[in-house]
Amino acid sequence: MADSALLVMDVQHHMVDVADDGSGYLPRLRRAIDGARAAGIPVIYVVIALRPGQPEVSTRNRVLTTAVRAGLFAEGDPGTEIHHDITPQQGDIVVTKRRASAFSGSDLDLVLRARDIDSLVLTGIATSGVVLSTLCHANDLDFGLTVLKDTCLDTDPEVHRVLTGKLFPQWADVVTVEDWLKTVAPQ
Repeated sequence: MADSALLVMDVQHHMVDVADDGSGYLPRLRRAIDGARAAGIPVIYVVIALRPGQPEVSTRNRVLTTAVRAGLFAEGDPGTEIHHDITPQQGDIVVTKRRASAFSGSDLDLVLRARDIDSLVLTGIATSGVVLSTLCHANDLDFGLTVLKDTCLDTDPEVHRVLTGKLFPQWADVVTVEDWLKTVAPQ
C-alpha cells in the first residue's frame, strides 16, 4: 500500500468537543494512525483554519458563517489545534484547508501527487462535512478510496449511518478499522 495515505481530517479540539459521543472514537482513530505508520502508510492531517478577518468566508456560505459567529476555526485558536490524543509525529504532514473538502483551499492534491499517492483512506469529523466533501472531490480526481466508518463521526448518528451504509459504498470501500488493519498490517 505504498501508494496510499491515511487522511485524518478535522479532528480538532472544537470538533471533538462537539461530536464525540464517548464511544471510544479517539482510541479507534489512534489505532488506525498507529497501524498506518506501522505499515509505512503516510499519515496526513487536514485541519480547517480561517485567517484573521475570515477573508475566505462569504456570507452565502451558511456553514462557515455560522462557525465564524460561534468563534470556530480561527487560525491560532487552541480549539483549532489537532486534538492532543492524536498529535502528529515527525514525518506526518499537516495540510490547512479553508472549506469543507480537504482539497478546497489547500495544497493537498499537490502533496499527494508529489508522493505518487493514488489511494486515500478517509477518517474524520464530520461524516456529513469533511468526509462527504472530500470523498466526492477525491472520487472526481480518480483516487482509490476507503472510508474507515468507525473513525468517522457526525453529530447526527442517523446521517452517519445512511452515508456510510448507502452513499459512500458507491464510491469507496467502507470498512472498520479492524478490518482495514488486517489488510495493511505487516505480516
